[in-house]
Amino acid sequence: MTHKFAQQRSSSALRSAARPAVVLAAGLALVMSAAGAGQAAGGRAAVRTACGALAGRAAAVPEAAPAPDLKAVGNAAQQISYSLAPELPIGLWSSSAVTLRTPVRKGTVRLDVDSRGFSTDSLVVQRYVPATRTWTDLKTGPGGGSAPTHGVFTFPVTTSADARHPQTVALRLQDLDRPGTLTVTATVDDGRGHTYRAPARTSAATRPTTTVTGWPAKGVTLTRGGAARPFTLTVKNTTGRTYPAIAVSYFAYGAGRSHALRPADLILQQYRAGHGWERVPLVANGCDPGMSTPLRPSSRSVAPGATADYRLRVAVSRTAPADVATAESGIAVSNGDQSFSSRELPFAIGAGK
Repeated sequence: MTHKFAQQRSSSALRSAARPAVVLAAGLALVMSAAGAGQAAGGRAAVRTACGALAGRAAAVPEAAPAPDLKAVGNAAQQISYSLAPELPIGLWSSSAVTLRTPVRKGTVRLDVDSRGFSTDSLVVQRYVPATRTWTDLKTGPGGGSAPTHGVFTFPVTTSADARHPQTVALRLQDLDRPGTLTVTATVDDGRGHTYRAPARTSAATRPTTTVTGWPAKGVTLTRGGAARPFTLTVKNTTGRTYPAIAVSYFAYGAGRSHALRPADLILQQYRAGHGWERVPLVANGCDPGMSTPLRPSSRSVAPGATADYRLRVAVSRTAPADVATAESGIAVSNGDQSFSSRELPFAIGAGK
């Protein structure tokens, strides 16, 4: 699901945009998505072909997941109750649950989701299967338009539950796109002609903030063989959850009439306490004349209210082609599974002395 959504977004961008910056942003979304392929939602993995495109790959048998809390939610007077975490930090799984207190024979639990600020196509909902100790995607209904704001998620159920013996199904949700709010209404069709509804629940999709100092939005000019431009990326966790694996990637692209920038034409360095300035090798993106690289981690995890700083500097080598006058570059921030923020860092290339 993660990679499918990333591919849909990037394909749309590539068809509709001519600027290299948009192409770069689309390509970077795939790079960051692929970085966490082994932990992607739905158990799917992806590999990069020789030319940088993502290709599907059958995932290995999933490992058994720790059993979630199956405590009943709601109250005894409700045939169906639904709970949802008040906050959904982007890229992290957030808990949810359905509790049934009525017999159901070959029935269906349905979640109607309405979103504001992002598309419901970017939402992943899974349920825990105790028999196999694994998480599985809920069946989804098709949304309307290219960015629907109403989605339907369902799963089958049979149970002999009642008020004294409720049955709880553990769920989890993850938003893969951008901040906003969502409201979920849960219902159950008991298979005997009755439909029961739980009170709707609303949650906010949030993400850490990212700021860049030292690099104006309009860009800078770097001279061939000249001094490096320093800048700092600060990631502040403004959510109420710890991000366990913040990761940052840098990317760049520049092309002239006959030549394109190569990894050897840019010098990227990162400052680390106790180590000083270290060069970070850039890697070409296969057939695409772009390049990218993951930065060295600033910290293992970022708690609520904490920050992670990345001090960087970029220079253009004397070897840079003379016909390349401008370039697009940028950074993307992820939690290891999913990119949640990106910033463009354009620059012009001046002639050396």
